[in-house]
Amino acid sequence: MKKTLIIGLLVIFVLISGCTNTTTIRPAEPTPQATTPAQISTEQQINIKDFKFVPDIAEVPMGTTVTWINDDNVPHTVTSVSGSFDSGSIDPGKTYSYKFNQAGTFEYSCINHPSMPHGKVVVRG
Repeated sequence: MKKTLIIGLLVIFVLISGCTNTTTIRPAEPTPQATTPAQISTEQQINIKDFKFVPDIAEVPMGTTVTWINDDNVPHTVTSVSGSFDSGSIDPGKTYSYKFNQAGTFEYSCINHPSMPHGKVVVRG
């Protein structure tokens, strides 16, 4: 009788364990997302304040328009050392913009104030 009961319980256990299907559910992994052109900033702002370019080095992707804002109380210029761009005089509160369509490092200065530290725009290709 005990053997029959034990065998019966074993059969039921085997049947039940065979009928269950264990599935491991894993948390969803984040999907890698490509950067679309809309996610890449195509604008950069540089302030001219206290006779400095802030930031003094801007790293941007190719095709970015950089806008300098004169936050000083005197006119400044944004003049490329290589001659590729020149803002002319930028009065206080005014801006100058230039679109960088070529990779490279572009150093610039203020012609009105030669002792003013230079700035750089580094354009990634």
